[in-house]
Amino acid sequence: MIASFSRFQISIPDLIPSSPRFLRPSQHQFRFGLYLRFPAQPKNLDQMEWMNRLGIGCFSANRSKRELKTEIDNGGEDFFDADVMESAEKPDHLVVMVNGIVGSAADWKYAAEQFVKKFPDKVLVHRAESNSATLTFDGVDKMGERLANEVVLAVVKHRTGLKKISFVAHSLGGLVARYAVGKLYELRVEADSLDSPLKERSTRGGEIAGLEPMNFITFATPHLGSRGHRQFPILCGLPFLERTASQTAHLAAGRTGKHLFLVDNDDGNAPLLIRMATDSDDLKFISALHAFKRRVAYANVNFDSMVGWRTSSIRRPNELPKPNLLATDPNYPHIVYVERGNVDNGSCQSTSTVVTEQNTDLEEEMIQGLSQLSWERVDVSFHNSKQRYVAHSTIQVKTYWLHSDGKDVVFHMMDHFGL
Repeated sequence: MIASFSRFQISIPDLIPSSPRFLRPSQHQFRFGLYLRFPAQPKNLDQMEWMNRLGIGCFSANRSKRELKTEIDNGGEDFFDADVMESAEKPDHLVVMVNGIVGSAADWKYAAEQFVKKFPDKVLVHRAESNSATLTFDGVDKMGERLANEVVLAVVKHRTGLKKISFVAHSLGGLVARYAVGKLYELRVEADSLDSPLKERSTRGGEIAGLEPMNFITFATPHLGSRGHRQFPILCGLPFLERTASQTAHLAAGRTGKHLFLVDNDDGNAPLLIRMATDSDDLKFISALHAFKRRVAYANVNFDSMVGWRTSSIRRPNELPKPNLLATDPNYPHIVYVERGNVDNGSCQSTSTVVTEQNTDLEEEMIQGLSQLSWERVDVSFHNSKQRYVAHSTIQVKTYWLHSDGKDVVFHMMDHFGL
């Protein structure tokens, strides 16, 4: 009986709808996805090891000599090379991965594995879990605050030796990460500049959660929101549908819907995404982004029904490359265009096209604010892929068997990752 059980493997589908009816408000629950949570386990046996011994899913076979380990707690999932973490020199680069709307930490499972395999002695990957399922309807600001608390309380304070930090985010998660870094930003003042004006000192950069900011990378993130101008492609650019979506977004996506469609006016303030393209007295959103050595926006050129090309690449219509783009690098068959940032990171000067007063609107305010910084833009097209109609998730490889064609995009990110 024991021998038979040891050979038995349980197969669990990767893609199960994330819906409130699958979740109970109790702590003792099953959470379906790329992992399971169980109500009780031996104290000396962590959850992933328990799954490994049972032979569940991808943990049942093809184990390499270097064991990739995940630790799960109330603050998300840390993914790392077990052998390296037991050595004297632990990874010093924290990579925080953030899911999109109605997502979870499981969405970044494939990319997290590839990161640790490629940089086993350099990175600790933390898949954030404070904003999952219907919690993603609570608004960008509330989610950003939860993410900031998770990074500090669940990771930075419990992991020794961390010196650097990067963020990798998908879809709505990119906006959440932008808010979180604004909360975590601290101006780094060097000793020889204490007598200098604040304006001079601010150009020296800053820290995020006490760590050196390295990469801020987004995949199909609606940086300019989802309001009009085909920014929410599923509406086909029809004015009537776009107006209706703006008026009813809160019914489907709660406070987050208001933020995405720029119809929030809390306490008479400008929409949150407008404020996030500037620095305010309380939160230095642009200064926080400026502190990162690299900012990269991966964007789907076509077939993304959720997030438009312009909003995910932070461009005006006349700034988009020609639509008939073709991949030129066989190593990255779906990368069709790469635009390097052309602004000195220390200058923080806008490279935006001069805009007349008649052309200024909410979208233009965001473009001008975000274009103060240098962005690398990577355009992706799955036009020859059978998975093109789920491009929004394929660009992230959300579930490998369904979105595997996006793996070259993940590899491109890692191959150009600044350590």
